[in-house]
Amino acid sequence: MSLLDHYAQQLEQLKSTANLRQFQSNLQHGRTIQIHGQRMLNLSSNDYLGLASDVSLREEFFDLTPAAERRMSASSSRLLTGNFREYEQLETSLSQAFGRAALLFNSGYHMNIGILPALADSKTLILADKLVHASMIDGIRLSSVKAVRYRHNDLAHLARLLEQYHDDAQIERIIVVTESIFSMDGDETDLAALVQLKQRYPKVMLYVDEAHAIGVRGEQGLGCAEQYAVLEQIDFLVGTFGKALASVGGYLISHPLIRDYLINRMRPLIFSTAQPPLNMAWTRFMFQKMLQMQAQRQHLQQISQELKAQVEAKGYACPSTSQIVPVILGESEKAVQKAQQIQQAGFYIMPVRPPTVPQNSSRLRICLTAQIQSSELAQCVALL
Repeated sequence: MSLLDHYAQQLEQLKSTANLRQFQSNLQHGRTIQIHGQRMLNLSSNDYLGLASDVSLREEFFDLTPAAERRMSASSSRLLTGNFREYEQLETSLSQAFGRAALLFNSGYHMNIGILPALADSKTLILADKLVHASMIDGIRLSSVKAVRYRHNDLAHLARLLEQYHDDAQIERIIVVTESIFSMDGDETDLAALVQLKQRYPKVMLYVDEAHAIGVRGEQGLGCAEQYAVLEQIDFLVGTFGKALASVGGYLISHPLIRDYLINRMRPLIFSTAQPPLNMAWTRFMFQKMLQMQAQRQHLQQISQELKAQVEAKGYACPSTSQIVPVILGESEKAVQKAQQIQQAGFYIMPVRPPTVPQNSSRLRICLTAQIQSSELAQCVALL
């Protein structure tokens, strides 16, 4: 018996349930994606503002960045020799926009698996929404502290848990972990209500991931926390640059003391080579562009609302309140077949299956960008 037999059997099981994943080679041109020679309208991208596909922005950035400043590697962690000025310039731009200290990370995943283990100790309780991202789940597991999951977006259930644990003398802090816009359902947390709940319990701190909200919500695009005027009340406001901002990396907005603490305690930050300075300069360039893109945000909100209404009119469940619009079908095989049918008609939509989503909730996940027009969505919905 080969030592590889076990893994072969696992792959066969995934294949038999239509849950086997594979990489797809592709070419992208503006709003379209080409796979196996077929060009389709890309409705699976997280390029929410259309910045990643805008060649003119790249040309402008490189015109402003001399070759001598295009450093392609930091060659070190930030605590050694990797703390180039581009890092500090980006953190300064973030701090000026958000009004608090900023800290950068190599990726959103790095960020979420590093912050919670650094912050949590034996006197910490974590209460997390049932549908938080895998990176936050892994961060909670690495924390090795008591953690309880509350029902998705059920703040009444969260309140009961807070009432249950808040007076426990063994617990000094309770960190509530959630997302503002959830990546699979496209629904959102009521941040204003969550902040009101926090204010009733002195031990509570809020950890909110804005990965899918940064760039697309709020007057300046600073996320749902800006939109609902609760920026100052979120203790750990995190997000990523790899979606609407068309770059790479993650960020934390928090108290300066927390920033200093993580620099000394967060293992993925301490023991990783820093990102290339060129990436940091690009992110800062894109962040400053994003702050002025109110028209794109308004258009994205409009077509998102239109698509949700059209999906529901076809009889599908659609919990979305954002640019992520799921069409929940149930069985994985059904989702795969429907995705293939729609792709053949020229719309690139991906099926999402377990374990990314719960069993029997496989779906098509439509991700809108500001480049998409209402007429194109109507053609797509007609195929559902």
